[in-house]
Amino acid sequence: MWKEYKEPIIALVFCLSIAATFLGFLLWAVPTYGVWRAGLSGKAALMQAEQEKQIQVEQAKAELESAKLRAEAIQIVGEMSQKYPEYRTQEFIGAFADAIKSGEVEQIIYVPTEANIPIVESGRVSMRGE
Repeated sequence: MWKEYKEPIIALVFCLSIAATFLGFLLWAVPTYGVWRAGLSGKAALMQAEQEKQIQVEQAKAELESAKLRAEAIQIVGEMSQKYPEYRTQEFIGAFADAIKSGEVEQIIYVPTEANIPIVESGRVSMRGE
C-alpha cells in the first residue's frame, strides 16, 4: 500500500523541502538586503555631504579672493585720490554722465558757488549796490 503512495509522498517531501529552503533563504535574504541597502544609502549620504562641504569650501575661497580684490581696488582708489585730487572730480563727472545717459537724472539744477559755498542771495547783493 505504501508503494502506491511512495512517489507522490517523495514528490511532496521534495516540494516541501524546496519551499522550506526558499522560505529560509527569504528569512535570511530580506534582513541582509535591508542592511546592505541601508549601508549604500549611508554611503551615498556621506558622499553627498562631502560634495556639499567641498562646494561650500570653494565658495568661501572665491568670496575671500573677491574680498581681497575689492580691498585692493579700494586701496588703489584711495591712493589715487590722495595723489591726484582731481581724480575724484573726474570719477564723479563720469558717474554723472552715466546717470544722464541711463535716464536716472531727470533734471539738472545749477547752483552758483564761490569757493564751494552756494551763492543764494546774489540778487539781494546786486540790489544794494544800485
